[in-house]
Amino acid sequence: MSLRLRLTLLYSTFMGGILLIFGAAVYILVNVILLNQVDTMLANVVRDITQVTKVNSVGELSLISLPPLDMTSNAYVQVWGPDGKIIATSPSIGSLTKSLDPLGLQSGITSYEDSYLNGAHLRVLSVPLKYGQRMIGTLQVGASLGVVDATQGNLLSTMAVIAVVAVLMAAIGSWVVLGRALSPLEAITDTVDQINRADDLSRRIPFQEQNEDEVGDLVVSFNQTLERLESLFTSQQRFLADVSHELRTPLTVIKGNVDLIRHMKQADEESLSSIDQEAGRLTRLVGGLLMLAQAESGKLTLVSKPIELDLLLTEVFTEMCVLAGSKLHVHLNEIDQVMVNGDRDRLKQVFLNLISNAIQYTPQGGDVFLSMTKLGDQARIIVRDTGPGIPAEDLPHIFDRFYRAEKSRTRSTTSGFGLGLSIAHWIVEHHGGQLKVESKEGKGTTFVIWLSVVK
Repeated sequence: MSLRLRLTLLYSTFMGGILLIFGAAVYILVNVILLNQVDTMLANVVRDITQVTKVNSVGELSLISLPPLDMTSNAYVQVWGPDGKIIATSPSIGSLTKSLDPLGLQSGITSYEDSYLNGAHLRVLSVPLKYGQRMIGTLQVGASLGVVDATQGNLLSTMAVIAVVAVLMAAIGSWVVLGRALSPLEAITDTVDQINRADDLSRRIPFQEQNEDEVGDLVVSFNQTLERLESLFTSQQRFLADVSHELRTPLTVIKGNVDLIRHMKQADEESLSSIDQEAGRLTRLVGGLLMLAQAESGKLTLVSKPIELDLLLTEVFTEMCVLAGSKLHVHLNEIDQVMVNGDRDRLKQVFLNLISNAIQYTPQGGDVFLSMTKLGDQARIIVRDTGPGIPAEDLPHIFDRFYRAEKSRTRSTTSGFGLGLSIAHWIVEHHGGQLKVESKEGKGTTFVIWLSVVK
């Protein structure tokens, strides 16, 4: 059974239940009102009769004077003596000598009872007539309930028809409305089937902005999930292609040198040096990939301890001056005393990566500037170079794995794999900080690290 049909049946049943309760309440209320009207009429007739009833000197009923005909035209009146014999009747009752309500006649108390007499449904008020403490007779006044029964029957039939029509209309309306409301779910199912059949994550579920409800939110969330999956799938494909490319180059060089050695039947120093360099590149590549995999799986732990960041940056500055040699100048402009909580080795890895990249891409005779300033509860570390800069279209992807802005140029043997900035970005973020980049072509690149200081 479909969800649409189940909800339609549920709504129809709910509507039927409400109408049943409402109809029962209306039926009971109308019945009470009609009976109260009849009882009031009977009580008025009894009052009028008792006001004109006479009693003789010995305490017996000697004269019964009934009200005018127009007041008793809808009522049947009987006056019974204490011996159970009828004394007087109204003209409307004819020659009937049978009690309107035998039980009320025998009870000796004032009572309203329903009675059936010769197939007629009557409402009878029985009132004992007393003189002092002595019973001198019983007055019974009855009225036909035929009109009341007919009204109740008509009301019941009308409510039944209304209930049936209302439930049918509710079922039809629910079916139509639910069809429109659940149509996006059918679109989701169709889209998923198409994706499964065609392996095409680029498909999206059509969405109209006016459908801003729970189903609309589901469509938006599902489309966002598809976009995320497509992005991850594309990233995975690019990742596999980049890994294959990066592995192929050093493996080709190693295989070529091994074949040369076999051909020459001796190992020359140049071939061995080339093999060693490419093996080192493979080792760095595998190490970087392993670190990223551990980071993404949550298995890379960071040991958080208080660190004197100024001393760490000074240490890195000294090492980078040796790396730069006579190619360019590395400057330490300003440095404040800063204490942070973090993993010293990982933060040093970030500094080494950023500064070595700056040295690598800055031309001969250029400059690399370092500085660290304490601003409030934040430490700002700046690494700026005077290199060629990064194109604007490359900046949004600079922290992606295997992404290198110099991809159009020949990669040197000392160039990286596009993993360093991804690793640095992950380390800084997991220290609660931020790593940002600004660059203009021809004017150099600036990396800024923000870290929270220890108060």
